[in-house]
Amino acid sequence: MEKTTTIQISKQTRKLLDELKAYPGESMDAVIKRMAERATDYAPLSKEEIEGIRRALKDIEAGKVHSMKEIRKEFGI
Repeated sequence: MEKTTTIQISKQTRKLLDELKAYPGESMDAVIKRMAERATDYAPLSKEEIEGIRRALKDIEAGKVHSMKEIRKEFGI
């Protein structure tokens, strides 16, 4: 059996974790492990993704951005 540890979480966090249970008897360890695995992305970025990020950063640095107000107006939202 694996060693266990105790962690302190707020009652609000405990309630959120209870709501994330896949089934009523699922352990907190299983819930936390499942959430941690979903939050981890081990796939490296592709060359195209990296280049897209670089282009976007250059646009931001050059001031080629639009406010949410401008976007809403353009799309009639």
